[in-house]
Amino acid sequence: MTNPDPQRDDIDFGEVLDLNAARTRRTGMPPDTAPADTDDNEDAETIDDAPPEDGGPVDAADDIPHEILARQRERRPILAEWARSWRGFKAAVRHQSKDAGYVVAYHAVRTPKYAGKVLLWAPVGLFRGLGRAIRWATAEEGNWDLRQAAAQRGEADLWLKLDARRQRQSVWRWWVLGFGAAAGAIGAVVLALGPSWWAYLAAALASPVLATLGRPADRPITDRVSEGTRYRKLTAELVRRALTSLQLAAINSAVAKDPKAITFPVDIHRDGPGHIAIVDLPFGVEASDVIARRGRLASAMRLPLDQVWPSTAPGHTGRLALWVGYEPASRMTQPPWPLLGEAAKVDVFKAFPFATTPKLDTVTASLMFRNWLFGGQPGSGKTFALRNLLLAASLDPRTEIRGYELKGVGDFAVLEPVMAEYGNGFDEETLAKCFAFIEWLYEECRRRSKRIEHYARLGKAPENKVTPELASLKDSGLHPLIAWFDELQELMMSKFGKEAGEILEKVIKLGRALGVIILIGTQIPDAKSLPTGISRNVNSRFCLSVADQTANDMILGTSAYKQGFRATIFKPVDEAGWGVLRGFGDVQTARSFEVDTNKARPIVARAVALRTAAGNIPTFPAERDLGPAHTVLDDVARIWPDGEDEVWNETLIERLIELRPDVYDGWKPVQLTSALTPHSITVKQIGRRIDGKPVTRRGPVRKEILAAIAERDRKRQAN
Repeated sequence: MTNPDPQRDDIDFGEVLDLNAARTRRTGMPPDTAPADTDDNEDAETIDDAPPEDGGPVDAADDIPHEILARQRERRPILAEWARSWRGFKAAVRHQSKDAGYVVAYHAVRTPKYAGKVLLWAPVGLFRGLGRAIRWATAEEGNWDLRQAAAQRGEADLWLKLDARRQRQSVWRWWVLGFGAAAGAIGAVVLALGPSWWAYLAAALASPVLATLGRPADRPITDRVSEGTRYRKLTAELVRRALTSLQLAAINSAVAKDPKAITFPVDIHRDGPGHIAIVDLPFGVEASDVIARRGRLASAMRLPLDQVWPSTAPGHTGRLALWVGYEPASRMTQPPWPLLGEAAKVDVFKAFPFATTPKLDTVTASLMFRNWLFGGQPGSGKTFALRNLLLAASLDPRTEIRGYELKGVGDFAVLEPVMAEYGNGFDEETLAKCFAFIEWLYEECRRRSKRIEHYARLGKAPENKVTPELASLKDSGLHPLIAWFDELQELMMSKFGKEAGEILEKVIKLGRALGVIILIGTQIPDAKSLPTGISRNVNSRFCLSVADQTANDMILGTSAYKQGFRATIFKPVDEAGWGVLRGFGDVQTARSFEVDTNKARPIVARAVALRTAAGNIPTFPAERDLGPAHTVLDDVARIWPDGEDEVWNETLIERLIELRPDVYDGWKPVQLTSALTPHSITVKQIGRRIDGKPVTRRGPVRKEILAAIAERDRKRQAN
């Protein structure tokens, strides 16, 4: 460094520092690659991604493609969320007009009361206003405190100077007051000389202003519309306060260190009939932790539980979407089910309306190539949600509907005109028929697989599965078959349970591509009442109110509870129909459409008309006719081999065909089982040795055949 004063050699100005060399020593990189100086205290993840002044693209890093950077910096929409969709616009207008109309009506009724208050307080306001005007003109209040202090200290000169300033201020104020009084007098004369309605109009405009000046501070002219706010608009401060009230240590400690630990990547905005806040929680806090405390969150916001809807937001596990409705969901009118319309039809290969979100958006669902699981405790609305799917399916005349209601109350009886098979009850005979139905489903899958193979060779099944064309092809045998079971736990915990579970698992695995759709409803989702092999292979799930995490994960899948998908937040009965829907894109909270039996009847009537026009009226039990069930017991007893207590089905069928070829020709072992099961005859595994090798096949026991015949005869005699 050059010495600015050559005469002062005693000053040490230091050595010249080579900055490039210093950077090289510090970073270990040449100067042209060394990074720019950074603040050591700055968070490594904090970068300035603001565009340069010239508006050109920002090069954050040479090795990151521009298109990726563009996706990371999403532009904000030109229009607000509520204005970009007709639904959002209507919701906003409806909310504003609804409140405005209520407020106008509320105050209109109280107009006489308000008029009396105005007449009472307007004269007081007139004199009070004159007094304030005079005090203003005298400027007494301008430096009154200073003059008082000077007087108390005995500083006469200072007091005189302050009072002189007051007088100078009051001079121009008196002139203003005088001009105002003159203008008022001229106005009064004009009103007196003009039409009488001028005076009335002036009085009507001035009286409320004077009454406001004259009323006491605690006596407003108008009444409050409500005692408390029905809706609190979301603000960042309100959300932060609510989140710190949840008693989550990770949130509170982070906010204590940094008040901005809770951030908002997107501005809080309207979304349907409410507002939504997208919140980035402090590091290490997951959205599921907040969702689990929905009750505390609503309490912190001083709102009803069903007005506050937290959920996970796309991006990362610490991002929360908090939606708050204009009013509680229980007071929001759910739109009618679109399928209630007279012209509504359904194509099971396409999506149809199934439920609504808390924002009243419509949630669509589909049936084809899907298996459904409905779970929830009593009163959660599980049965009605399942029935809605069957009502929708009935509006496609190609579908064949069969199922069993094992609760026995007849919730599905309204659908009987469009069902090819329907069982109701949990008695042993109904459970036996239900088990036989499951066995028949497995055989139906085998038959359909051969039909698929046939049409695949002809080029009509390109992906080796049922297509809309094949389903519509008459006599293809590949029409959609919907098999449903409500309260399946009754069958699974009966003597048929183990074998029924094994067969149903095979049907679920095989039937999806074959046009066989399984719908299951249960209220006890444990390993015994709902085998894991079944729940694991179901791809569409609707979990309504459940009591604990175990039940939640049994229905929605492993770790669903930890991921924040929690149906434990819903209350049975009070929040019937609400649940967590999984299998259709993002997991979401939804409420199935409320369709009671009276609303269901017109749908069934239209379905019958559609099926009549298509020539597809179901016969009961249609293709699953079990043959001469009233004689099969006698025929089996007649051809039973002498000296045998247990006989294979195959052996019995051979003898039955010899006895009645016109009846039993083409029968398979499963058909014999189906014919015997309604008589409480257990078809079990029977072991034999053939050529020294053990062979096991199924068959009945002779004593059960004889016992069934005796019981049948006894009932006949009793009747």
